[in-house]
Amino acid sequence: MDGEDPALMARIIGLLGPDVVRVGSDPADIPKDRGACLLLLRLDQPLDLSRRNADWHIEPGLYAYAGSAYGPGGLKARVGRHLASTKRLRWHIDHLTVGAASISALISPGAFECALVERLLASGAFDLPHPGFGSSDCRRCRSHLLRLTGFSPDGPSVGP
Repeated sequence: MDGEDPALMARIIGLLGPDVVRVGSDPADIPKDRGACLLLLRLDQPLDLSRRNADWHIEPGLYAYAGSAYGPGGLKARVGRHLASTKRLRWHIDHLTVGAASISALISPGAFECALVERLLASGAFDLPHPGFGSSDCRRCRSHLLRLTGFSPDGPSVGP
């Protein structure tokens, strides 16, 4: 994240466990392994999104989006697409990635996005502001988009 707080990033990675690593913005540095990814997005402006029978008003804040990368190209292809500044807007998350002030990506080879969602929710540091966002094909999660609670313009905090 541009201007990211290294202590915050370390705490979020700590919540997720040792199998989660941060990747840079260069897709060449991202492995082709299959697994799960987590995008940390900072929205400085509200975003209104209307797609397939759902309307969302997303307030400024720090969000985490969990996704899978089990298709062709694995994590390299999926995260590379998410980090691209220009792309065809195909999925809900695409609208957030192009509207975000900053994006950081974490990967967990061999993992599944639902496990990342569960770990963040169990920490008490995140909530589910938009049920159904990014999880329309998931029977396990209410949403794959989480919001860091306690975010303020002066900086986010994780947990108590």
